[in-house]
Amino acid sequence: MRIIAGERRGAQLYAPKGMDTRPTQAMVREALFNILQFDLQGAQVLDLFGGSGALALEALSRGAATAVLVDSDRAAVDCMRRNLQKLRYEARCRLLLCDYQQALRRLGKDGARFDLVFLDPPYRVTDLRPVAQTLRRENLLLPGALLVWERAAGEQTGFEAPYTLLKRRAYGQTVIDLYRFACADDQEDMP
Repeated sequence: MRIIAGERRGAQLYAPKGMDTRPTQAMVREALFNILQFDLQGAQVLDLFGGSGALALEALSRGAATAVLVDSDRAAVDCMRRNLQKLRYEARCRLLLCDYQQALRRLGKDGARFDLVFLDPPYRVTDLRPVAQTLRRENLLLPGALLVWERAAGEQTGFEAPYTLLKRRAYGQTVIDLYRFACADDQEDMP
């Protein structure tokens, strides 16, 4: 697995071993970042199910300002730490070893806010609607924030308002859903 583009283009990444993570295929990552290319500059990124950290690291390589990478698996967090060191992104990143619910509560208490959230859960997590609700409840999203949900074809779909589905792309058995968050102020201005 490599960084596809940007300042660290071509850098080889470490990946956790085993079946507890769902690595994003290079073709899917490239297509996703082609869609996101104009939303990355200066972005505050949350990679909630980090695995290797490839999605957040690709975003940083392409111009994102900072990233928080979360995983509940120690081996995955160790892998992400090695990748951060290898790419020299330690100062721009924060690693959290905890489950996503603990991470969201902690980030909410810290006052963190994000422009871009990657949701690429392990195979056993299929319904992310509670995650979307918690992101809103903890005030973790900046107005207009993007949520990228990578899932297997046939898994539960759909976030409710204030999230709007912008794009859905299928790549074999992988589906990418891109949602935009509209804060309460945005909703009042909508026709």
